[in-house]
Amino acid sequence: MPGCVIHGAGDLRVEDVPSPVPGPGEALVAVRYGGVCGSDLHYWRHGGVGDFRLREPMLLGHEVVGTVVAYGSPDAAGPAGPARPARPARPAAGTSVAVHPATPCGVCPECVDGRRNVCRDTRYLGSAARFPHVQGGFAARIVVPARQLRPLPAGLDPRRGALAEPLSVALHAVRRAGDLTGRHVLVTGAGPIGCLVVAAAKAAGAAHVTVTDLLPAALEYARAAGADTLVRADDPDDSGWPVEVDAAVEASGVAAGLDTCLRLVRRGGVAVQLGMLPPGQSPFAGNLVVSREIELRGAFRFDGEFDDALRLLAVEPAFDALVSAVVPVRDAASAFELAADRSRSCKVLLDFGAGPAG
Repeated sequence: MPGCVIHGAGDLRVEDVPSPVPGPGEALVAVRYGGVCGSDLHYWRHGGVGDFRLREPMLLGHEVVGTVVAYGSPDAAGPAGPARPARPARPAAGTSVAVHPATPCGVCPECVDGRRNVCRDTRYLGSAARFPHVQGGFAARIVVPARQLRPLPAGLDPRRGALAEPLSVALHAVRRAGDLTGRHVLVTGAGPIGCLVVAAAKAAGAAHVTVTDLLPAALEYARAAGADTLVRADDPDDSGWPVEVDAAVEASGVAAGLDTCLRLVRRGGVAVQLGMLPPGQSPFAGNLVVSREIELRGAFRFDGEFDDALRLLAVEPAFDALVSAVVPVRDAASAFELAADRSRSCKVLLDFGAGPAG
């Protein structure tokens, strides 16, 4: 069966990989769509994401939807850990599902404290954060813990459902920013995550969302997501620049974006760093954090937001506008090239199904 395997920087291969067999407590899922994420692009371009470097070949992908094929033998692992939720009912074979990509340990201090998204011993699909790496979801069939399956709400098309993981990231970042009801929010970076932050902020009650980016095409995707004001980040004379905002979310992953957030957020406001900055040290306007008592918060992945994302996707067809293309997995190289070109795309999906690309 086809699988999308990264071997090193610039070395992406579609290979025939073995079909897995589910064990106790596991589910076999036939993947239909997989979203190409910024982290997948980083592995492809640079051989790593932030401080997480490739040390062995790895199946990419953590934004996947598909259909339940079968389950392994009954789970012999005993009861759930102290910080884990009760085991949900298993979706029947043939059910369309989204896959929550994280498997927190359930016993570390962070999990016990209810912050499973920063679990110190988590397993995350398609991640080189640990060794051996956690193989990802870009294969025709994958095996995952059964508790990670989430049935797609009635009427939710799997193509839109493939946005559940990145939308969950956006929802978590917005919640880290605090109550946004009636607030003016700045989002730096109009990539797929930035656009989804726009939608999440609007859903959280933001009165006005301003988005900055270097590319006009990216800003148009932000408009489709609900942005009120679009600003060219490289044009200091753009009339859309706000005097100040109540909260800011940095979604570009570059130090200049964080600098913009810190300079425009009001005194006592909140800035959330969501984009993964380059490895090593990054300069930032630390004196502003002190003199203006700005709260600078990180946002990493998500937890229960995954279920909220599915519910939001089910009722909002406007998200369809963010899916730029659906490409057969055998053409993964062209899909990655397209996803990396932000002048031509927002979210690109790999199609693992038998039908033609849509």
